[in-house]
Amino acid sequence: FANPRNATAGTLKQLDSRTVAQRKLSFTAHGFGQVDPLEFDTQYDLFQGLKAWGIPISPHMRRAKNVDEVIRIIHDWDGKRGSLDYATDGMVIKVNRLDQRETLGTTSRSPRWCIAYKYAAERARTKLLSVRFQVGKLGTITPVANLDPVLLAGTTVKSASLHNFDQIERLGVRVGDMVYVEKAGEIIPQVVEVDVAARPADARQIKPPAKCPECDSETVRDEGGVFLRCVNPACPAQIKERLRYFCARDQMDIEGVGDALAAQLVDSGLVHEFADLYRLNERREELLGLERMGKKSADNLLAAIDKSKSNPLARLLAALNIQHVGVNTAIDLAEHFGSMDAIIAASKDDLQQVGGIGPELAESICGFLHSTQGQWTVTHLRDVGVNMTQPRKAKAAGPQPFAGKTIVVTGTLEHYGRKDIEDLIRRLGGKPAGSVSKKTDFVVAGAEAGSKLDKARDLGVEVIDEAEFRRRAGAG
Repeated sequence: FANPRNATAGTLKQLDSRTVAQRKLSFTAHGFGQVDPLEFDTQYDLFQGLKAWGIPISPHMRRAKNVDEVIRIIHDWDGKRGSLDYATDGMVIKVNRLDQRETLGTTSRSPRWCIAYKYAAERARTKLLSVRFQVGKLGTITPVANLDPVLLAGTTVKSASLHNFDQIERLGVRVGDMVYVEKAGEIIPQVVEVDVAARPADARQIKPPAKCPECDSETVRDEGGVFLRCVNPACPAQIKERLRYFCARDQMDIEGVGDALAAQLVDSGLVHEFADLYRLNERREELLGLERMGKKSADNLLAAIDKSKSNPLARLLAALNIQHVGVNTAIDLAEHFGSMDAIIAASKDDLQQVGGIGPELAESICGFLHSTQGQWTVTHLRDVGVNMTQPRKAKAAGPQPFAGKTIVVTGTLEHYGRKDIEDLIRRLGGKPAGSVSKKTDFVVAGAEAGSKLDKARDLGVEVIDEAEFRRRAGAG
């Protein structure tokens, strides 16, 4: 494993508990949930109790008498945190007395009784060797820096995002430059600064490609001028990305089709369009010729593909790569119109009768479904037996506290994953939405909520925390 985080995540996903036991994971308690009855007055006392019970706590926890002492501890650890056995990106300062925490309470975003201090992200200096261009599922061409390998935040980084050509211009970066790299959110490497003073005489400007690096078609700037796109829908790189997305869990849910297999299917000529997936049973011997494709793997893949034919229309709509149409919009469309034919026949005004669909989204939906590519995609999928209808929702039994409500969820929640809470909202009669508007009834804000929370406040939309959501949902 590249780092402890990857090792931990990979271990916890193991189905065999013996494998988990062999890897000897350990944990350190840093907080607590519900304790009833609570027999401690402070977090410090509680943690001493945990320690006495054999539950590991951090030996580096400190009590501070005032703000000056807190600041001193923060600066002290900034200089020595690199000596710890695990990676850190900051410190958390908490009110010690538990009764004071109760008095302070929480906001919709976080507790009022603690705050995080983030240290500056770790940076590494290295040489930008070259730039390659990646083509996404909608044809967006993203510049990626190829770097002289450098150790950063526990992993060896060989490439980093340059985001887009406007960013390249802002940075003034050139091939051959010494650059500074950091990890966005401690995960994704990105070039953030150029050491211009160290620029070699032969440094080369990075120019947007006039031709697609994958299919040699013309490239065009989008209306905003920020992104460069390949306009050829038959571009192999686009087909691979669209195929991987089509098969993903939230779309058609065809297990086994990841980056590697999607690339093999396209490169081998077995798949040129989505409908070709459903013809693979006729080309089983060719399928078996792919690298690492045994009989059992082929059987499992073909079974998963066949099963996906009966998916509800909402999954298909989400899988078609229609710009701006995500899972929630796909569900709303499918449930409102009931069939693909009805959606195709709908005007832009008809589409805007669906909550959350405005002029731009209606234009995108009509533009795809009425285009040559959209029409033959739908026709060919229909010809191979893919379902084009949405089952009618059974009348829900029990209370519907969110009936007719449009609800936006933002931030990280304690009791729900994003899909879990959206499914619950639907079961209780509500409609989960991906963006905040004047039509939003309320926003459920968890930890680290971002721009959606800000927009809700600007529009005067009600904001509630997870505890209030659970109360309204009847979950306690």
